[in-house]
Amino acid sequence: MRNLCKLVFICFLALQYQAVNAWGLTGHRVVAEIAENHLNNKAKKNIQKIIGNQKLAYWSNWADFIKSDPDPALNRTGSSHFVNTEANLNYDDFVAALGASPEHNLYKSYKRIKAEAQQKTGSLKDQQQNLYFIIHLLGDAHQPMHVSRAEDLGGNKIEVDFFGRKSNIHRVWDSDLVDGEQYSFTEYARVLDIYNASYYKQFTNTSLEQWLYESHELANAIYDDVAKNANLRYEYGYKYKYIMEACLLKAGIRLAHELNDIYGK
Repeated sequence: MRNLCKLVFICFLALQYQAVNAWGLTGHRVVAEIAENHLNNKAKKNIQKIIGNQKLAYWSNWADFIKSDPDPALNRTGSSHFVNTEANLNYDDFVAALGASPEHNLYKSYKRIKAEAQQKTGSLKDQQQNLYFIIHLLGDAHQPMHVSRAEDLGGNKIEVDFFGRKSNIHRVWDSDLVDGEQYSFTEYARVLDIYNASYYKQFTNTSLEQWLYESHELANAIYDDVAKNANLRYEYGYKYKYIMEACLLKAGIRLAHELNDIYGK
């Protein structure tokens, strides 16, 4: 009986954990797997010095796992996973809002961690943690409900029915749409990453601010849609499947671009 209770408790924790992850476990691993396929040789060697032979996908959810760590320096990093602004901003106003935003959010945390990683002067543990955050936060930047609105906690307070099951619009974008395709992360990365280098240049010749603004604009469209219909079924999946997949692909290609910039020069 004790073992059964323990199993039930572990399952409950797993469900709770999946409910709050950006892109869920699968989505973050897809992003990391795509990125690994586009690392240059020098970046591969330098990253190997930091994490050995382990794949990037293995560490792609570390930044979510540490929310349960007893160390306050780790478990209080949750605000680094999102950035909130007002709705429907034009690009210039959005960039101004990013500049005026609190220090510990997705935008400013990512920039700070990237700058630290580029120094390559910290301890091995520091370098590892910087890499883990970069892998994860760049994925978060492409999940539109992580670039959204404070009043509803990025859509977590907006309840929806997803194929008859209670959910919220944040969770739909974190995991429901991705997991509904029923691919493993390696399968999903393989079927998305089919283009050549010249095609991918359009994703990497822009800035972090522009990447976040893409998510901001998509979040606005998601909010408008769910205000009209909170019963999400096949029509919703059809409308957003390819958009969601484009977010994953762009995140992976841009993550490779960032890792090559930091570790591959």
